[in-house]
Amino acid sequence: MKAMAIEKISDLSKDKEALKAVDIPVPEPSENQVLIHISACGVCRTDIDEIEGRTPPLKFPVIPGHQVIGRVEKSGKSARIFREGDRVGVGWIFRTCGRCKYCLGGNENLCESFMATGRDADGGYAEYMVVDENFAYPVPGVFSDTEAAPLLCAGAIGWRCLRLSGMKNGEILGLYGFGASGHIIIQAAKYLYPDSEIYVFTRSQEEQKLAIRLGASWAGNIPDRSPQPLDAAIDTTPAWFPVICALKNLGRAGRLIINAIRKESKDKNALYGIEYESHLWLEKEIKTVANVSRRDISEFLQTAAKILIKPEVTIYHLHEASKALWDLKQGGLPGAKVLVMR
Repeated sequence: MKAMAIEKISDLSKDKEALKAVDIPVPEPSENQVLIHISACGVCRTDIDEIEGRTPPLKFPVIPGHQVIGRVEKSGKSARIFREGDRVGVGWIFRTCGRCKYCLGGNENLCESFMATGRDADGGYAEYMVVDENFAYPVPGVFSDTEAAPLLCAGAIGWRCLRLSGMKNGEILGLYGFGASGHIIIQAAKYLYPDSEIYVFTRSQEEQKLAIRLGASWAGNIPDRSPQPLDAAIDTTPAWFPVICALKNLGRAGRLIINAIRKESKDKNALYGIEYESHLWLEKEIKTVANVSRRDISEFLQTAAKILIKPEVTIYHLHEASKALWDLKQGGLPGAKVLVMR
């Protein structure tokens, strides 16, 4: 099968062809696994973090990609959930121990044995992959393959952010960054909180226009003061600066949810600009999001189908994976980026 692999840590700014084309055998599903014939895979900023070493793979080479859509082609001897031909999705959560207090409490995203698809095990930048059937999800028929792919991570992690934010209808929500996740989050937030104003902060004028089209009450640049204090804010950017800006715009008892496994900023003093009175005082809260649970993905797929969320998608072929990552790093193309295999 054809695949695109990470063979070493590299800087995308200097190596625009960081992924290498490989031709390897189709994997065989073990007892509880299913073999998926992949049709589409979303491209995520975390893939860049893997390549550039902020969250490095366990092994090299590894096939990245954790927003996978395809059909079950073969099942292991003990697999019983899916039938051949079923359309399924796979997200960032590849496997957990299933026994620790986090797994037993429904917070398996915090499991110390958490394995990530496309980082700790081969993922979806390929024609085939295998995964434990308990970590694959049926995909609602209202979505095409390319529409469904971003829902597996950009959508699911956004859904978790909304839950952790404690948002209530009528409160004001700020979205910092408006890429794949942000433009999906706003569609869910408009449905869940119909009386809430949503302000979007992004440096891209094209993304600002998209935000207004999707229902934002206001859209401006990252450093801008919000029209009114925010009750909650969600940061989906790769940088530190938006965190400081969001904290300053939070109102009393405001909550900031930071959705990033790693931040790209190399400035170790980036947070030293925080002033207690303007950024933290008045019972403001900060919470980070770690991975996603199976509940996040399952719930969001069903909710997205009910809302009829429609991601904006730019499509690339598998051999263009490095270009898709470069375009994502550079910014400028609104919405999500998705690879197709055929």
